Amino acid sequence: MRNNSIVCVLAILCLVSFGCAPILIGAAVGAGAVGGYAVSKDTIQTDLDKPYENIWNSALSVSKNYGNIKYENIAQGYLELEQGPTHVWIRLSRMTRATTRIRVSVRKYHLPNMALAQEIFAKVVQEAR
Repeated sequence: MRNNSIVCVLAILCLVSFGCAPILIGAAVGAGAVGGYAVSKDTIQTDLDKPYENIWNSALSVSKNYGNIKYENIAQGYLELEQGPTHVWIRLSRMTRATTRIRVSVRKYHLPNMALAQEIFAKVVQEAR
């Protein structure tokens, strides 16, 4: 409980000090909650305790429902898709054998679309569980 309070205070200080810098975002997924954070106006990321291949397969499956995949590379951990004026980028990084970092960025008409980024992020995480 005390750690949560410290994190909240630090997040508020970051917002006040740096404007629209990191914002904490919670996405309810299944029985538990997954905490991610915005690293920019159009990107959300988190580290998951799941193998890289599981997250990749989940991201690929979810991507097919959101648009046409323009580019995919499992070795680089990169998916790019588009549907009309909306562009989505999903990046995966192996942190350890059991931990994978996922970043989801979305822009529509070159403007950030955080709501869609959160939606895609939550579905990828949910499917990977």
